[in-house]
Amino acid sequence: MKLIDSLNWRYATKKMNGQKVPQEKLDYILEAIRLSPSSSGLQPYEIIVISNQEVLEKIKPIAWNQSQITDCSHLLVFAAWDSYSLEKISKVFDRTVAERGLPADTMDDYKGRLWGMYGQLPVEWHANHAARQAYIALGIAMAAAAEQQVDATPIEGFTPEELDNLLGLKEKGLKSAVILPLGYRDAANDWLVNMKKVRTPKEEFVLEID
Repeated sequence: MKLIDSLNWRYATKKMNGQKVPQEKLDYILEAIRLSPSSSGLQPYEIIVISNQEVLEKIKPIAWNQSQITDCSHLLVFAAWDSYSLEKISKVFDRTVAERGLPADTMDDYKGRLWGMYGQLPVEWHANHAARQAYIALGIAMAAAAEQQVDATPIEGFTPEELDNLLGLKEKGLKSAVILPLGYRDAANDWLVNMKKVRTPKEEFVLEID
């Protein structure tokens, strides 16, 4: 399927049937996430993949009892850094220069300018900026899932602090930003499955400046 066809096929699945997503499809989606762009290439988030049913049952009330949490195949938690630091930024840049076979000090100037900006900003800005990078990856994940004809429903309806506590994210310097159940639609019981996809018309949505 071409991308536009895949995006027309997908929808925010309300009911999933518990069918398992094959490992190769899951791996494809995760690799697409890993290859997603991010500001300065920092990738300031991690992906937690949960398929343990007992853990999903504990997450369900945290996510406002939405059935996709326990009826999905895998739940992806996009967990963003709670702050930036010179150490974290250096670790990313050190890997970059090493894998590219460049001199160790190649990115020192850029790193210094970047931390010169970030270091003056409040921690709340750090966390929000990192979460926005995770959302870029979320979009890539949904497109990749649609390409594989795997249903995916982005969910912001949960209590982040409770999920962070359950998964021990604070100790890892992370905050849950958004969650994404992956699975397959229960077409017989999902009221939205046959509804027409509605989006803003192009002429109202796109402003062209020649």
